[in-house]
Amino acid sequence: MSNSHDRGMDITLLKTFLEVAATGSFVSASERLYVTQSAVSLRIQRLEDALGKPMFTRSKAGAELTNAGREFERYALSMIRVWEEARQQVAIPDGFTRSLTIGAQYSLWPRLGFRWIDGLQAAAPDLNIRAELGMPDRLTRFLTEGIMQVGLLYMPQLRPGLSVDKVMEEELVMVASRPDADINNLTDYVFVDWGPEFVSAHALALPELTNPGLTFSLGAMVAEYVINRKASAYLPARYVKRYIDSGQLYLVADAPRFPYPVWAVWREDLDPTIAEIAKTTLTQVANAAEADGEAVLERLRDINDNTVVEVLGQT
Repeated sequence: MSNSHDRGMDITLLKTFLEVAATGSFVSASERLYVTQSAVSLRIQRLEDALGKPMFTRSKAGAELTNAGREFERYALSMIRVWEEARQQVAIPDGFTRSLTIGAQYSLWPRLGFRWIDGLQAAAPDLNIRAELGMPDRLTRFLTEGIMQVGLLYMPQLRPGLSVDKVMEEELVMVASRPDADINNLTDYVFVDWGPEFVSAHALALPELTNPGLTFSLGAMVAEYVINRKASAYLPARYVKRYIDSGQLYLVADAPRFPYPVWAVWREDLDPTIAEIAKTTLTQVANAAEADGEAVLERLRDINDNTVVEVLGQT
């Protein structure tokens, strides 16, 4: 007859434990895992039963790791990483010998992430590639857990075992669906939330447009909204170049630009040979994407009569 201490370890319990540890809250963990709070409590109870020690001190303020919980955290991360490595290795299809999982925010897939995959397939035909989509929190969790080996993000969060490289300087520019849009008379502007730095620079430079009554936290996906309506918004130059070329979108003259760097977050334990191929191909693709963005800025300088394009929030 077995007791609770003999139960096998469940990966779901480990992931739930790490989410509560990261957020310091059963409620926040339940929201991020898309399960009920009682499900989170039950999983943590099962884990504590299996280990024979409480992992968290619970209070109205939230959940704080106990000494035993802090000790267990690094093992939980290691176990999940080993599990993910095994799962990915077993899942490699016939004809492939290596595997790489890449994640990126929505805005960074078109004309960057997809082209990176093209480059990887050409450089390493035996590489099995998996692609993930997510917001920064989700992608960072996937990286720490070993589900992903590299992620493309705008605002990376550094965690133990991860390193960060700057990939390129994105430029956010204001575009509109009609050619006569005027920076001084925009009645159809939609606000795209590109993060705290953009929001504060925008409030400084364009206070009258800061709360237009419609805010999107959807990144470059807003291009589809703008194209199909009488609207204008800040979007990545790289992303909108093809729409400008085809006459579906137009640059708004005299609108300041906003430099917005793109970062690659790497797992430090990624196979060095794969890392080298991935970094080389990403650099090639990023150079082409940066050139697309520069071509759009050049056009903006032309419609501004070759004056310098101001940076949003800088006087």
